[in-house]
Amino acid sequence: MMRFWASDVVWDASSAGLDIFEGAAAVRSFLEDWTGAYEEYEYKHQEGRDLGNGVLFAVASLGGRLAGSAGRVQERWSYTVTWAEGMIVRVITRADIDEARAAAERLAEERG
Repeated sequence: MMRFWASDVVWDASSAGLDIFEGAAAVRSFLEDWTGAYEEYEYKHQEGRDLGNGVLFAVASLGGRLAGSAGRVQERWSYTVTWAEGMIVRVITRADIDEARAAAERLAEERG
């Protein structure tokens, strides 16, 4: 999966109360830590749109069972993905789907 990521990619999860991860190694580590915390992990793609000008918008339902827990977690997140020269250069994760969609549409217009 990392072959699609620019070496200086940025994954911004700050709106989720997490950090901003800079560089492919940091993003990979974040994703491995995130999914590795689950004994069962599920990603369900719900929406995907190419907004043009190198901006994609996606919504997914994430769920699973954390390691050592009987309870399940279920969340819904949006991802605004920016591409340049065939590589992912930025991902912005947000829980407020409507706000994220509007911001992604503005970004696509600005890049046009």
